[in-house]
Amino acid sequence: MDPILNPYAPGAGSPPPELAGRDEVRAKMRLCIERLRRGKPAKSMMLVGLRGVGKTVLLDQMMKDAEGSGVVTIRIEAPEGRSLPAVLAPQLRIGLLKLSRMEQAKDVAIRGLRALAGFVGKMKLTFNDVEVGLDYEPEPGLADNGDLEGDLTMLLEQVGAAAHAAGTLVAIFIDELQYVPEKQLAALTSALHRCAQLQLPLVVVGAGLPQLRGRMGEAKSYSERLFDFPIIGPLDAADAADAIVKPAHDEGVDVDNDAVNLIIGFTKGYPYFLQEWGKHAWDVATSSPITRQDVETASVEAVAALDESFFRVRFDRLTPAEKKYLRAMAELGAGPHRSGDIAAKLGRESSSLGPLRSSLIAKGMIWSPTHGDTAFTVPLFDEFMKRIIPTADWDPTEA
Repeated sequence: MDPILNPYAPGAGSPPPELAGRDEVRAKMRLCIERLRRGKPAKSMMLVGLRGVGKTVLLDQMMKDAEGSGVVTIRIEAPEGRSLPAVLAPQLRIGLLKLSRMEQAKDVAIRGLRALAGFVGKMKLTFNDVEVGLDYEPEPGLADNGDLEGDLTMLLEQVGAAAHAAGTLVAIFIDELQYVPEKQLAALTSALHRCAQLQLPLVVVGAGLPQLRGRMGEAKSYSERLFDFPIIGPLDAADAADAIVKPAHDEGVDVDNDAVNLIIGFTKGYPYFLQEWGKHAWDVATSSPITRQDVETASVEAVAALDESFFRVRFDRLTPAEKKYLRAMAELGAGPHRSGDIAAKLGRESSSLGPLRSSLIAKGMIWSPTHGDTAFTVPLFDEFMKRIIPTADWDPTEA
C-alpha cells in the first residue's frame, strides 16, 4: 500500500492518529482546570509510566485541551544536567507576558515579571545555567532572597495572582520530571502547596518514569496529598485494537482480527510499539485487508527498527558494567527481580552492586517497584538485551 498514506506515527512524542485509552485521565484534567478556575480546590497531576506508553503524547494533548478552554499554558522538558530554574524561568516569562497583555491583569503580571527579574538575578548565583531576558527591573524583597524554595514560592504566587486577575488559569506542563534533583522537586512542591493554600488558579501537570512518585514523596512528605498520580500503562486489548484499526479505516483499509491480535501479542499493548508494528504492517501489505501474514513479515522490520532507535539509543549510554548488570536482569526475564537474584547471576554480593544500581536508576534505565526489587523502565528491554548480547557472547563472571 502507498507509504505516503501510512497513518501510523512511531517516534519520540509523535502524536498517534488515534489517542486510544486516555479519555479518563484527560477528563480528570479538564475537571481539575475548571475547579481551579472557579476557585475550588483540585490536585495537580503527575503522569507516571514506563518508556513507550505515550506520556509525552498525552501531556501534549492535555496541553492542547487546556489551551482550547482559554488556559495560559507553559511547556518545559527537564533534561538531565540542567536545573529546574534554568528551564522554568524563560517559559514563566512568556506566560507572564501573555497575561500582561490582558488589561485587567496588566499591573499584577508586570509585578510578576519584576519577581522573575529578582528570582533570576539570585538564582544565577546558585545555578550558573540560568539565562533569560528580563523586561523589568526587580522589586527589592520580591523573590530575591537567594533561597530556591522561598523564592520560587513567591514567584509562582505572583503568576497565580496574575492568572486570577485575568480570570484564567496558568497550567505548567513538565516532561521528564524524574530528572529534577530532589531539592528542586521539593521547592516546586512547596510552591504549589502554597498556591493551593491561597486557592490560586495555577496547576502543574508533570510526566515521568515510575520512580517519580517515590522521589516526590521523599522530597516532600505531603506530595501524595497535593498530586494525583495516574499510572499510564499499556492499552487494554480493546483500546489497542482501536489504535491499530481506526487509523487504517480512516484511509479506507481494513485490518483482519487475526492481524490485530498478533500485533497486540507482539507489542503487549504498549502504544509506541503498536505504532511501530502498524507502520511496518502497512508498508508490507500490498492490498486491503492487512493480514496476519503481513504482520508476521513486518515483525522482522519492526524489531530491527526498535533495536536501532528506541532501544539502541538507551543501550549506547551505558557503561560496560551497566550493560552487564542489565544483561543479568534480562537473563532472569522481564522482571521485576530481587536485587539478590541479579547479584547471584553476576557472582557478586548485592552490597557491592549498590553504586551500579544507583547509576542505572539515575539514568532512568531501571526503577524499584518495592524495596529490594528492580525492574526495567523500558518495556521489552529484556528481549533486546538478549538480542544485542546473545547467550553465547555473555559471560557474567568476565571482569
